[in-house]
Amino acid sequence: MDKLEMHHTLMAAKARKGLSWEDLGRATGHSPVWVASACYGMNSAPPEAARKLTEALGLDDDVIAALMAFPTKQWDGAIPQDPLIYRLYEIVGVYGPTLKDVIQEKFGDGIMSAIDFAMDVECEENPHGDRVVVTMSGKFLPYKSW
Repeated sequence: MDKLEMHHTLMAAKARKGLSWEDLGRATGHSPVWVASACYGMNSAPPEAARKLTEALGLDDDVIAALMAFPTKQWDGAIPQDPLIYRLYEIVGVYGPTLKDVIQEKFGDGIMSAIDFAMDVECEENPHGDRVVVTMSGKFLPYKSW
């Protein structure tokens, strides 16, 4: 089973069982954002997390093997048409240079790691409309001179 077939299998089982990402996060002991990313094929799952996830979804060992397989992290270079995903691209397009400048002013010349990384999504109630709070935490990796 490849990552694409795995993704379709996991999403169908998640819908069939009526489970949320929060439910699957609790079942695996991992962040719901990380679990979703693994189900989308963008992260490899440790054996125990893969086993717990497939148990929660009632799936078999071929899904475990696919979850544990190392992914090729790639995405389509076109700007997505889905409004929510497009807005995330818009945020990076508008604020990317600003974030880069502020991060480098605080830390020096380098990048924020997406390898040593965590992300959380929360709902903040607001009388003017609920707010989406996305928190990203990545290790700072300085560029080296040689």
